[in-house]
Parts: sequence; structure tokens; C-alpha cells
Amino acid sequence: MVAVVGGGQLARMMAPAAAELGVTLRVLVEGAGAAAGQVVVDAPHGAASDAAEVTALALGDAQRRRADVLTFEHEHVPHGLLHEVADAGVPVRPGPHALEAAQDKIVMRRRLTELGVACPAWAELPRDATAAREALDAFVAAHGGSAVVKTARGGYDGKGVRVVGSSSDVAEWIAAASLDGPALLVEEKVPFVRELAAVVARRPSGDVVAYPVVESVQRDGVCAEVVAPAPDLDPALATQAQQVAEQIATALDLTGVLAVELFEVDGAVLVNELAMRPHNSGHWTITGAVTSQFAQHLRAVLDLPLGSPAPVAPWTVMVNVLGSRLTTLTDALPQVLADPAVQVNLYGKEVRPGRKLGHVTVSGSDLPDVRARANRAAALLRGEDDGAPAGGEEGTTTRRHG
Repeated sequence: MVAVVGGGQLARMMAPAAAELGVTLRVLVEGAGAAAGQVVVDAPHGAASDAAEVTALALGDAQRRRADVLTFEHEHVPHGLLHEVADAGVPVRPGPHALEAAQDKIVMRRRLTELGVACPAWAELPRDATAAREALDAFVAAHGGSAVVKTARGGYDGKGVRVVGSSSDVAEWIAAASLDGPALLVEEKVPFVRELAAVVARRPSGDVVAYPVVESVQRDGVCAEVVAPAPDLDPALATQAQQVAEQIATALDLTGVLAVELFEVDGAVLVNELAMRPHNSGHWTITGAVTSQFAQHLRAVLDLPLGSPAPVAPWTVMVNVLGSRLTTLTDALPQVLADPAVQVNLYGKEVRPGRKLGHVTVSGSDLPDVRARANRAAALLRGEDDGAPAGGEEGTTTRRHG
């Protein structure tokens, strides 16, 4: 039995993979209506910061048996609490030492720098407000007049990240940091060609498998589209990106899925962010690879042999459904599913502007056609298309979890 902290769409998408493997999930969900709670039977309610709830999730109670392993669908779990669970005898995977590098961007940058992994130039800003303003303005001046400021903890999907031209652009963040708010770091604004992602999985024995490197298209700081494999990527650079991800996973003794977000810059790659769990850049694997990232994560944390990461078609495109004009997305399914190549994954969430409500995936041999069909399907689910029939090849529709 696998205990999972977090009840969002990532935990929800672990459920089919777990069912196919005969694995039982117990998921700590944030409340009624949580995405995972709609599909997982054993779904107690509680916050990831609640020591009693997380402990009961992993160690069991009078009604529930002890879990075989504790894992996560997000990184926002108190570090000390993870040590308590591990000390009580339930394996925590990824472990607290590894997970800290995904929880805190300053810790991540320090560890990657120690490993010699190429990253954007960066600096930790002092807590003192005056010193922070001076340090930030000096960094901006030394890096072409602009930089990127990030909160060390809590940011995601463009939140907690701001492009600045001076310290006045983040005055409120600096003030908060001086009052024991989130620490801040500043990084150079990288003139990247595009964003890539390398997803690997590692089991406790040290075995590692790597998926093809993908291109991640961001809009307003949120992943909107993923193309697998990344088009026109130099094979040597693809290998380099996979090796960087494997190096990080091994050096941090990580167990589970690791997603490494990268900038492609002048024939090289720089590490942007880490996620130690299934990740948006790997959703294409649900239908586009022999073994999905969700099945792979479960195999890894249970120390089972890892599956093949090979793609099942030359191209797979995943497009996120970010917000919708529709009240009920399932109303669009007759039109969306009229294209037999389209695979749909809806998350059961209430519609809000810009919210990740689901994704669609199309696989096939003609990239422009695959990309157009995936984007049209997502547009239909957003209520933005007239429903004209799609053309093109039949596509690959076989669903495989490995």
C-alpha cells in the first residue's frame, strides 16, 4: 500500500496506474471535492502540514494498516515531519534530504552548484531589507539591467517568480523577507532558445531510466504544451540533458520520478527547476510511452523493476486545458472525442480562470498534424472552437501504463 500526500490531479492520475499494478493507494486530500478524492476510496482529509494526519496516513491507525511507503504529489510537507515518519519505520520516497532540494530553491541552487551542474548565475539575497535592495540592484546592474527574483519556497506555475529591473519591483517581497517571510534569491534572466524537460525515474537499488527529452511551451508562467520528443534537438544535447537528470537523481539519492526543467542556451542546457514527483512535462507518457510516469513512480518507490520509457509513436503532443468558458467540460466530449486520436484526461476540478482543468494528448507520425489536433481538442474543452471536424492521420490511440 502506497500513502500519498496531496489530493490534486497528480495523485488522481496515480490511481489507474496503481489499479493496473494491483497497488492500493491511500491519499491525504485537502478537502471535499479534491481531484484525487473523487477516484481513490481511501482518502482521509487533512493538510500536508498536519503532523497527526500525515503520521496517521503513513503509520496507520485502528482502522487503517501501516503503509509500505510514503510518497508525494507535491513537495510542501514540513521537512521535520518526514524525518519523523522515516524514523517510525515507513520509508519516505523521495527521502527528506532529496526532497529539500525541491522544497527550497536556495538549497537546490547550492546543491546543484556543489555538483558542478550548470545553472543560471544566482545569489541569495540578505534578510536585511537595505542589504537586500543593494545586493539586488548590484546583481541587476551586473547582468544586463534585468534579473529574475524568486521566493525560495512556495512558488509554482509562475507564482513567486518576477522579472525585475530594480529592487523597487519586489519591494513588498523584500519587506516580507526581512520580517521572516520567504527567503529570496535572484537569478540572471537567461536568453534561452526554448525550455526543455528531462524526466527520469530511479529506484533504491540505483537503477535509472530516462524518458525522451521534451520541449515545454510556457504561457504566462504556466506549462501550456509539451512536445515529445523535443523537435530538432541535437542528439548530443538530448543525451547531455538526460545525463544531467540522472546525475542529480543519483547524487541526491532520489527514489521516484524526477523532472528537471531546463533552458536550452547556445548548444547547452542550464537547470531551471526540479520536481521530485510526476510532473506536467511527463503527462504525455500516459498514452505516449510504454510505461507512464505514474506507473514508473509507483514502481520506483516500491523498489520494483522499472518499465520501458520508450515512446509508442514518433510524436506525442500534450496540451493543458487552462480555464474554460464552459461550466461543465464534459459537455464538450462529443466534439472532442469525434477525433479518434485524441485522449482526454479531466481532473474533476471546479472551473476557474487559468486553472489546470485537464489535458489532452495526441500521438502520431506527422508533428504539425498531431500538434494541431491536440490544440484544437484543448480549445474545444475551453469552449473556444466551433467544432469543425479535424482532418489528418488516424493517430496512435493505444493506452499503455506498462
